[in-house]
Amino acid sequence: MTETKYRPRRSCLYMPASNTRALEKAKSLPADTIIFDLEDAVAPDAKEEARANACAALQSGDYGDRELVVRVNAMDTPWFAQDLKQACLSEADAVLVPKILNADDIIQITDFMEDLDANLDTQLWAMIEMPQAILKLAEIAALGPQQRLTTFVMGFNDLAKEMRADHDRTMFGSVMTQTVIAARAYGLNVIDSVYNDFNDPDGLTAECVEAKTRGFDGKSLIHPAQIETANRVFAPSADEIAAAEAIIAAFADPANAGKGVIVVDGKMTELLHLKQAKQLVATAQAIEPLAQ
Repeated sequence: MTETKYRPRRSCLYMPASNTRALEKAKSLPADTIIFDLEDAVAPDAKEEARANACAALQSGDYGDRELVVRVNAMDTPWFAQDLKQACLSEADAVLVPKILNADDIIQITDFMEDLDANLDTQLWAMIEMPQAILKLAEIAALGPQQRLTTFVMGFNDLAKEMRADHDRTMFGSVMTQTVIAARAYGLNVIDSVYNDFNDPDGLTAECVEAKTRGFDGKSLIHPAQIETANRVFAPSADEIAAAEAIIAAFADPANAGKGVIVVDGKMTELLHLKQAKQLVATAQAIEPLAQ
């Protein structure tokens, strides 16, 4: 399965599905993606209520054009099967599954989704937060074109716990790069992990800038106060848009017809730069109506 239309995912906000006030507030928040969370943010005795709330929210039609995703509980929990079933029946845009270990997990989940006759547009997102998954990134990503898998979401809190390490983001630099490479090799999106201190906008900005520089599409968030920063950092700047439009215009000039390399603003510019320019302009065009 492949997406036919670009969708921005600058800000992917987790909202605890057990909190009806939070779900109501999410209807007016400028996040690109709302993730109704049934996992970490929900106590065991509130799991079924949270699932019902998430399904009601999905079916309400009250969230406009926002992408609506459900983070279900992990495959080895007693809630997983019903979480996945109800999310698919409620036609979530995507189901985010935590604790993915390997390619076999992806195959089992997508087979389950097929058995449920899930809408073909319902995507599978995978949390990358377990050491086993890091070792199998390429094998997992390779299933994307054949399965419903479209997106990796980093989970550094859990990865640090599994590593028995302090949560120091600097040690995840190589993991971030490996994940982006695997994702891009097979056409997947990739979303950065959360920033835990929602009272530290400077720290959040720094993480967003780092993630964008490494090639991430956006950032997962834990608080509405973080949305503006993620939206701003992951949106193309006016200078970037102008430069991209100049590249597109130069290649469209009849004088450059058939050329693979041209000079734009004094720089050697190849067809790969044209592809990047078109992607950047498409991103800007997709974001523009969201800012209205």
